[in-house]
Amino acid sequence: MKRVFITGAAGFIGFHLAKSLASKGIAALGYDNFNSYYDPSLKRLRANKLKRKGVEIIEGDICDKETLAQAVKNFGATHIVNLAAQAGVRYSLENPETYIASNITGFLNILEICRANPSCSLIYASSSSVYGLNDKIPFSEKDRTDQQASLYGVTKKSNELMASAYHHLFDINVTGLRFFTVYGPWGRPDMAYFSFTEKILKGEPIDIFNHGKMERDFTYIDDIVSGIEAAIELSAPCEVFNLGNNQPEPLQNLILALEESLGQKAEKRMLPMQAGDVTTTYADINHSKKMLGYQPTTSLKEGIAKFVEWYTANLVAK
Repeated sequence: MKRVFITGAAGFIGFHLAKSLASKGIAALGYDNFNSYYDPSLKRLRANKLKRKGVEIIEGDICDKETLAQAVKNFGATHIVNLAAQAGVRYSLENPETYIASNITGFLNILEICRANPSCSLIYASSSSVYGLNDKIPFSEKDRTDQQASLYGVTKKSNELMASAYHHLFDINVTGLRFFTVYGPWGRPDMAYFSFTEKILKGEPIDIFNHGKMERDFTYIDDIVSGIEAAIELSAPCEVFNLGNNQPEPLQNLILALEESLGQKAEKRMLPMQAGDVTTTYADINHSKKMLGYQPTTSLKEGIAKFVEWYTANLVAK
């Protein structure tokens, strides 16, 4: 019987994963520090919703190794899904220390716990950011990833190297998942689609970087969860997989989808490229298809409509 310990369970992806596992009758326990990178009240709402579905969340930080290790031991975890991390490319320009603490020291604690429990498989969040300044598309897991564009990408690439070394040294199962621009209901307020929605409804201008000459492989949350669950089931010895939609979309397509779903036009403020950003992300998912049976099914237009439906039902004052 699988027993899945999820760090970052009150976060966007962790919440959806825990909810899905609970619906399948799989034992899951969450762990989250409810930090203030974005409004913690949204995380509390997610946690309360999970509690009603039978999933508890322990409040703690992955940098607190003793508390984390005890929680994993008490639960009897067969799998750890590490989704706790300091996210965001742009924030890493302002607060680099938080990325080293959570994404490096915290991740080391996770690996050390797996070292002490070698039968416990680790599935961890990597990111499309590891592809950095690569200009060959689509991005393949076989591509070199040594030209990073941001400290965030550096920490995620470091996670992959650390995990591979711990597999080599201590024979623990490690699977890294490179997520590509995940979006959907209960999402992160710092993401463009979320902040754009808020500003369009308020009649405020939205900031369009690189004058709109950007493409993203937007991936709907349900497709991401299906990929994570397949990785849990596989529990590969040592793997890295792309989880993307395999369909890069111009930023303008995102804005058009939002305008259509909201029934309002966006006021746009064109700005130059931001430091640390890249123009295009595009996932080659052939390896994920072969090994995980991964196949995304949700179009950007459909996914944005679902997000807007959730947003207007839950976050717009009536």
